[in-house]
Amino acid sequence: MTHADIEITADLVRDLLREQHPDLADLAIREVAGGWGNQMWRLGTDLAVRMQRMDPTPEFQLNERRWLPVLAPRLPLPVPTPVRSGEPSTRFPKHWTVMTWVPGDPLDRSSISRGDHAAGTLAGFLRALHVPAPADAPVGGDRGGHPKTCADGFDRLFHAVVPDGLADDVRTVWDDAVAAPEWEGPPLWMHGDLHPANVVVSDGTLSGVIDFGDMSAGDPAWDLAAAWVILPAGAASRFFDAYAQADAGTIRRARGLAAMKSLFLLLMGRNGDLGLPGGKPGWGPAGRAALDRVLRG
Repeated sequence: MTHADIEITADLVRDLLREQHPDLADLAIREVAGGWGNQMWRLGTDLAVRMQRMDPTPEFQLNERRWLPVLAPRLPLPVPTPVRSGEPSTRFPKHWTVMTWVPGDPLDRSSISRGDHAAGTLAGFLRALHVPAPADAPVGGDRGGHPKTCADGFDRLFHAVVPDGLADDVRTVWDDAVAAPEWEGPPLWMHGDLHPANVVVSDGTLSGVIDFGDMSAGDPAWDLAAAWVILPAGAASRFFDAYAQADAGTIRRARGLAAMKSLFLLLMGRNGDLGLPGGKPGWGPAGRAALDRVLRG
């Protein structure tokens, strides 16, 4: 049995807690739907256990352990904060972390009805997050760089799932992002993976941000793509007005990256419809809606 084949059950989670954090072992444990690189289990009312599953390296969890306690105190929305570390053992040869639970419904299973409020909330969150990162902050490979560095990835998504009749318009948005100027500021802290499954909603608006495994330093346009990927139609302009730190070139890069992220959601949705591993059936409609918002500008 490979590490990826290990079945993660409530009994396994409880056994690991008994071995390494026995004071938490009697709390109620229940699985949280979703997740791919990591599997989440609710622990009591205020905690969660994040179990490394398909992620090939513990780097993502270790980054969260190292940096979320630094970032969380100055962020205006709740984010998961590590409180205990679970180390590999003979029972489970991967990393796991006990974190605070962020209440709310993931956006991929909910919706935003208060678009202007959500736009201002997201802008305030990203203004607080987007500050110069220290020299030892993680670097996310292509993520965080100029769109031209991930042209091959965009092309694969484009040829796989671009909807009929939209190819020319999507390509125009992407080409404009590739032609936009480089980010000339210092590398800024980024979430790195803002999409509907990584934000939570309460009372019709954003109420938390989760899954910081891809946090890194780079071009903030990668996060600003959320103006189209997360927010409802018509909210992008309100978002950029409230964010007030993005020049025209950054917005062009962000819009192209939003097109790429929308295609990724479409691909994951198609894979889910086909029953392929890692596919997310509910992501297809979210990806199409996001792509329509991108093309409207």
